[in-house]
Amino acid sequence: MKLTKKSHACVRIEKDGRTLVIDPGGFSEQDAALGADVILVTHEHADHFDEFRLRAAMENNPTAEIYTLKSVAERIAAAFPGRVHTVGHGDAFGAAGFDVQVHGELHAVIHPDIPRITNVGYLIDGGKVFHPGDALTVPDQAVETLMLPVMAPWSKIAEVIDYVREVRPRRAYDIHDALLTDLARPIYDHQIGALGGADHQRLSPGASAEL
Repeated sequence: MKLTKKSHACVRIEKDGRTLVIDPGGFSEQDAALGADVILVTHEHADHFDEFRLRAAMENNPTAEIYTLKSVAERIAAAFPGRVHTVGHGDAFGAAGFDVQVHGELHAVIHPDIPRITNVGYLIDGGKVFHPGDALTVPDQAVETLMLPVMAPWSKIAEVIDYVREVRPRRAYDIHDALLTDLARPIYDHQIGALGGADHQRLSPGASAEL
């Protein structure tokens, strides 16, 4: 399995000639979802869901499918009948050769005055990769590779470190990092690596790792 980091919260996973893309949002490259066989979207915020990128990918590959929660599905399903599927916490499905389990229900709290929206995370191939979206969801099974939301308006570094400790992955790769400046990155790298209890690494956009 090959994992490629795209900008911000988007990742591409390739296996056996098939490609799965998670969260090709507005902070990601315009072609982030092109070539995907299946696209997963965690929630409706623009840095995770971009209708232009999804439409381009679906038109590029007439057999591609999207799996996402209701708030996203209802905005794009009419354009691609039968190819957009609504999922929620506890669901499990197979798509393009990948086994996917859905975990989580709510976005992390940004501020008590801001209503919480739905957010789901995706566990790929029995724990090989877990992408939580914008939440610190802990799956009920072991995780090898955690896609770690490292910096967001709703989090602080103590919560990020404790999340790694609770999930206990074999390795953690940063996502949700578009707002993290190069000046701050060494601080985050050092503190998460020293205190998280897991191998913590950062991939630049376009860089890949074999899992």
